[in-house]
Amino acid sequence: MLKINKYKAGLLTIALSMGLSGCNIDGDNGDQGIQGVVGTDGSDGSDGKSLPRALNVEVVGRFATGIYGKSAAEIVQFHKNSNSAFAINGASNQIEVINLTDLSTTEVGDPVADESLSSSAFTFPLSVSVKNTLGVEKNILLGAVNSIAIKGDLLAIAIEGEVKQAPGAILFYSLSASGEGTFIKAVEAGALPDMVTFTPDGNKVLVANEGEPNADYSNDPEGSISVISVVDMLPADVAMTINLGSDIVFSDDNLSPEHYDTDEKRFAILAKAGVKFAGPTGNTVAKDLEPEYITTSSNNEIAYVSLQENNAIGIINLKDLTIEVKALGYKDLGKYQLDFTNKDEVPEFKSIQGLYGMYQPDTIASYSWNGSTFIVSANEGDARDYDGYSEEVRVKDIIDPDELNQTLSTELQSQYDESGGKNYLGRLKVTTALGDKDQDGEFEKLFAYGARSFSIWDKNINLVFDSGDDFGKISSAILGNNFNAAHTENKGDNRSDDKGGEPEAIDVGEIAGRTYAFISQERAGDLFVYDITNPFNTAFVTHYNNRDFTVDYEMDDDLADPCDSNEGMDCTQVNMAGDLGPESIKFISAADSPTNTPLLVIGNEVSGTVTVYQVTEQ
Repeated sequence: MLKINKYKAGLLTIALSMGLSGCNIDGDNGDQGIQGVVGTDGSDGSDGKSLPRALNVEVVGRFATGIYGKSAAEIVQFHKNSNSAFAINGASNQIEVINLTDLSTTEVGDPVADESLSSSAFTFPLSVSVKNTLGVEKNILLGAVNSIAIKGDLLAIAIEGEVKQAPGAILFYSLSASGEGTFIKAVEAGALPDMVTFTPDGNKVLVANEGEPNADYSNDPEGSISVISVVDMLPADVAMTINLGSDIVFSDDNLSPEHYDTDEKRFAILAKAGVKFAGPTGNTVAKDLEPEYITTSSNNEIAYVSLQENNAIGIINLKDLTIEVKALGYKDLGKYQLDFTNKDEVPEFKSIQGLYGMYQPDTIASYSWNGSTFIVSANEGDARDYDGYSEEVRVKDIIDPDELNQTLSTELQSQYDESGGKNYLGRLKVTTALGDKDQDGEFEKLFAYGARSFSIWDKNINLVFDSGDDFGKISSAILGNNFNAAHTENKGDNRSDDKGGEPEAIDVGEIAGRTYAFISQERAGDLFVYDITNPFNTAFVTHYNNRDFTVDYEMDDDLADPCDSNEGMDCTQVNMAGDLGPESIKFISAADSPTNTPLLVIGNEVSGTVTVYQVTEQ
């Protein structure tokens, strides 16, 4: 029904009256007009929603392998046509296919102990035939599975070589409506293919070949990026390779190709720009750069790769197969408060001037805002700590005559003493690769691993947002003394001297028109949700932790059997402790979800569980 605005109608009547009164010809008065109909009032509009919008996070299903401390649930993906979550089971070297067709739409009765979901095993050969650039076939012996990716009905599995430093392979399968796979082919990749993903259009598969050294550093393969073309679900026989030496470019117009045409020149330019290099004598750019995780822009032309140990992100041009390496800089932790000791076993936050964090992201993801790409990073941190070379040291060992036997600057030494010495700031792990700029034996600055946060970067890798010290403050406020707990036992404050809660995994997704970042911390198991719709106006939304800290258990994931009772371990009740060691997150939109509501699937490597969360607006 047409609704008449009485105020505007009145103004119109007056205007007409004034217009007519200006006429010079006097006429007879007309008959009285018919009274107009007054419209009814319209219905009230719906109430607006405040920002950030409140979200409900609920466990609606959980799968348990019953294997603890052996990476039995790592990388997770989702296959829409079979309504199945795919999860890497590193302990059994297979993929668990978990059907979600009958997934609950209400929270399960006991989220930390639920085992309502089951799986079927997806297995693969450990020896495959691949072709070289001349089309000649050769056989590759394979080792552990590291990553999976799904695009439509095409599954890609990244498996390292039997010898970790040897080339690995990507195995391709066509998936049926029940989630079963038909083998298509294998394509050779670089050393230690650690992560695989598709471009949004499905026309390319990108592989981060990490190229880790062996324990004594006698074999340190080059890191690289493999690019495999896909046409009508058929992958190419041979991958193209982006070399992390010769294929590096620089966008700075002050640099021309002759300025970086040798490894020595590239090394010097990148180091000066802030890329962290740490390794033994004979290190090269390609050996030191270790690709960790790849995300792609929506236009299929640019990809981004985290170079975790190097505190950098690489920008990959998928047209000309080049890469530009951008240093991330350092986070001034003196502007924030953090807990840097595990000895007091309580959350106690302090600021240390001259202390910096290396962002060192593990997982990264991307999204668009105003037509531009933004990258979100989980700033875990990682050290090179091998028998043949180690950069990791506690602050107390820097000044220990029996260890490094070096000194701290006057300001750092004063803060060291004021904090409580060896049991406080002395506990924090830092790198020896940075801090003593002039190499005179005195550390002017300290550089810790990770930033204990998540960040947002623009497409040129300029910092847009960082969550500061939110994670530690939020977690401690909710978990109390259990914050920064280890995942191998219920011991609170256990990881404060290392990298804190260790933000490990991140994904982004859209719910009711808003874009959210979901970040999980590896150690205590925290899940944080932020509204990042506008990257320049982000907001914390909610926190969830699916763990029971009252359960008594202990395991050691460095043991062949992490639950070995002969070594004093006790896993008899670990199945009641909840989710331990979240390793990856996969967001499923409402449009793709089997329940028509947004879902999160999280793989927890220490508890060997895959947990499905429903995320809805309150």
